[in-house]
Amino acid sequence: MRLEYPANIKIIRVPCSGKVDVLHLLRAIQKGADGVYVVACLEGTCHYNEGNFRARERVEHVKTLLEEIGLESDRARMYNLASGDGPTFAAYAKEMTELIRSLGPNPLRDRGANS
Repeated sequence: MRLEYPANIKIIRVPCSGKVDVLHLLRAIQKGADGVYVVACLEGTCHYNEGNFRARERVEHVKTLLEEIGLESDRARMYNLASGDGPTFAAYAKEMTELIRSLGPNPLRDRGANS
């Protein structure tokens, strides 16, 4: 089964969502990404025990930082799903794309943040 999700989604694979750092998410926003999201395994099913909990804490921290600099906190999100649930992954990608479209482009992009 081939999944269809928006072409503007850039997937970056990591061994565990717990490896995603606050700096990775903020750097993407700084470089002009309109939004970022982390898709992790279901809570309680992490192969590395607590990686998805660490990822959730980091995403929540990024949301707070975005608000502090005047950006919408919804530009960062976290989703949990089972590893074999491709259709839900595609649905999350579409949901995030629609949300970001409603928020509009990242205002940092207009300030030359792509450098």
